[in-house]
Amino acid sequence: MAAHATAAHTRLLLPRVASAPGASSNRRASAIRCVSAAPEEDQKTSGRVATVKNSGDSLMICRVLNGMWQTSGGWGRIDRDDAVEAMLCYADAGLSTFDMADHYGPAEDLYGIFINRVRRERPPEMLEEVRGLTKWVPPPVKMTSSYVRENINVSRKRMDVSCLDMLQFHWGDYSNPGYLDALKHITDLKEEGKIKTVALTNFDTERLHIILENGIPVVSNQVQYSVVDVRPQQRMAELCQLTGVKLITYGTVMGGLLSEKFLDANVSIPFAGPPLNTPSLQKYKRMVDAWGGWSLFQVLLQTMKKVASKHGVSIPTVAVRYILNQPSVAGSMVGVRLGLSEHIRDTNAIFSLELDDEDMNSITEVSKQGRDLLKVIGDCGDEYRRI
Repeated sequence: MAAHATAAHTRLLLPRVASAPGASSNRRASAIRCVSAAPEEDQKTSGRVATVKNSGDSLMICRVLNGMWQTSGGWGRIDRDDAVEAMLCYADAGLSTFDMADHYGPAEDLYGIFINRVRRERPPEMLEEVRGLTKWVPPPVKMTSSYVRENINVSRKRMDVSCLDMLQFHWGDYSNPGYLDALKHITDLKEEGKIKTVALTNFDTERLHIILENGIPVVSNQVQYSVVDVRPQQRMAELCQLTGVKLITYGTVMGGLLSEKFLDANVSIPFAGPPLNTPSLQKYKRMVDAWGGWSLFQVLLQTMKKVASKHGVSIPTVAVRYILNQPSVAGSMVGVRLGLSEHIRDTNAIFSLELDDEDMNSITEVSKQGRDLLKVIGDCGDEYRRI
């Protein structure tokens, strides 16, 4: 469907679904609304910030987010003081949006210490720019108002904020419709001023549609998206363009696989190439295998290296810029190993990099030579729900 389709036409094509039990009349009245985005919103952008919004809710974020999964273990020991100092360095460099989760080890606690340092040691303007996005990944229990409130309050306390900038909700089992109850209660907390924006992570297109039809004011969905895994370009992107929901992407540099380090490397022979010694490298190597294997991945790296050399940047910089250029993408995650290594210079180079049509097409051509992962794995997030 064309992105400029009218709301009336769109409603005919999107099937209606039942409202969540107890959903307010206000929410039902505000169910799926289609938007006509200004052309520049979904075209190539070199700006540093983007705004995610739905109805009266909005949040401005840095288009490259600092991902804090790496604080959860498996990437090396994190020293608290060094990690907070590193967070300050990223924020000082303008990389002021941090993404974390309730289960990412000490991530929320580190943010709480960091934001207090910002309050004490940085000008008020920086405090206005810093964003802390967290996720809630509950077990499949009954989602009562008190249970949801109790868990959100834990994140608010750990992050030392009265209001969460964004709460990204994950649900593991779609056969259990409790996710609609949880999101209703989360929306109530937003209306109380405890959450600024409601978002999702790893929801598929069908469930995103259901959630929007139930009047939940979702501003974004965080999904895996890279030059190898382009599943969000298909069903998800169409719904996002129709409704204005934005995508925040992770896995965009594939844990470091999309880098010079793995160009011309042989990882099939032990000790012959760089070790796959982190959870993210192991995860995304499996994605490469599902997509097309290591030989085709080398063709992709060689193509991206040619583009990177043309612009005087690195392969990871090209990888992120390519995804930021895709429709409905508000921001992309780059994982940070706080206090262990930093990539501020490469990350900031993303904002000034402009890929031309030849660059984009050359990468897309190789990307399309791999398998269609929508058929192999399923829609966004299905990799977490397969038995």
